[in-house]
Amino acid sequence: MATPDERIQRILDPLKAQRTHPGKFSLDKMRTLLARLGDPQKRISPAVHVAGTNGKGSLVAFLRAMCEAASLRVHMTISPDLVRINERIYLAGSDIETELMADLLEEVVKAAEGIGAQHFELITAAAFLAFSRIPGDVVLLETGLGGRHDATNMVDRPAAAAITPISFDHMDYLGDTLAKIAAEKAEIIKPGCPAIIGPQHPEAAAVFDAKAASIGAPLFRSGREWRAWKEPDGRLGYESAKGKRLLPRPGLLGDYQYPNAGTAIAVLEAYPELKVPDAAIAAGLGTVRWPARLQRLSKGPLVAQLPPGWELWLDGTHNEGGAEVVAETLRSWPRRPLHLIFATQKNRKPEAIFRPFLGLVDTVHGVAIPDLPSTHDPEAIAAAARTLALSATASPSVTAAVADIVGKGGPESRILICGSLYLAGSVLAENG
Repeated sequence: MATPDERIQRILDPLKAQRTHPGKFSLDKMRTLLARLGDPQKRISPAVHVAGTNGKGSLVAFLRAMCEAASLRVHMTISPDLVRINERIYLAGSDIETELMADLLEEVVKAAEGIGAQHFELITAAAFLAFSRIPGDVVLLETGLGGRHDATNMVDRPAAAAITPISFDHMDYLGDTLAKIAAEKAEIIKPGCPAIIGPQHPEAAAVFDAKAASIGAPLFRSGREWRAWKEPDGRLGYESAKGKRLLPRPGLLGDYQYPNAGTAIAVLEAYPELKVPDAAIAAGLGTVRWPARLQRLSKGPLVAQLPPGWELWLDGTHNEGGAEVVAETLRSWPRRPLHLIFATQKNRKPEAIFRPFLGLVDTVHGVAIPDLPSTHDPEAIAAAARTLALSATASPSVTAAVADIVGKGGPESRILICGSLYLAGSVLAENG
């Protein structure tokens, strides 16, 4: 008899290529599939729908931590998973159990016969089934790609919609301007439902303003209805119509986490029915955890390679906007040699991600993402870095890259592994 893990692999392994090549966008398949399953998305707890280019995962993490500090039962679906597929569905305090995941996927696959549903659609349908059957107080829905045709967008009336900063990413699917990308994300905003908007470029902000006005959705915008900032002592400052308050330093590193935390607070203010008191918000800021977001690795074979005093960091940033905020944070830290170990997919332009690190990084090592056919060629990554006058080479693996960096000696240094969440997942599997 197959184990639950084997049952899951039998269903999802043939569809893995669709994780990076979703094909033509449409909600038709998802609509048919959910109808066959009895439309479970109509029976879930109130949902907070989250879209954006950068910061989606961090926002969801802040919301989860704050709500759980208020003793609320939180359901959540995210993407991608880093180490195990179970991470994609979170049920009232923990990742879904493997046997339940296998049962739900088999039920979904049976209903999907003849539809041609894809990897993300099957998992999202399984999440809706789980959320409809297990009691909860709130559901946190993170979009996978875009918003308009995203499988999570089958929830007709969320309790709130939140959109994190928009930048250039997935342009082959979402459009080649900020306005076009924002228009795709804006489709999670629904009539009468509050829309909480994180910091935005004016071009994107105008799209959200117009969308909300056209359908009658109340807007809660960063810099307008609320604002968040970093105090000199590191605390989080937050101000809205309800007044000004000072809160603990966010538990996630990086100055860019302050607006993410502020967006979470704005969501809770816009949706007061959740009843998350200030004490729970403060507690959640301290207990929040989210892997591969400027995460310092402290154990595992990679760390064991390091000389005393060296640092090894991991971040899932995979686009220009993400690179800008990570580089800005690193510039604020005490200076020491910085080495990037970098991998990305073929549809990315590495030089766009490297550019924010100019003047900060000492060397770049291009590597491949293990077991991902769409990985960018390490030699091409190194060549892209050299066009920006960066010292770069290709390495056969992350382990080899760390060994090469350490082997060349030098002062206490900082190594940052970045470029892809899939790369981050493979690193965490052995060093998390």
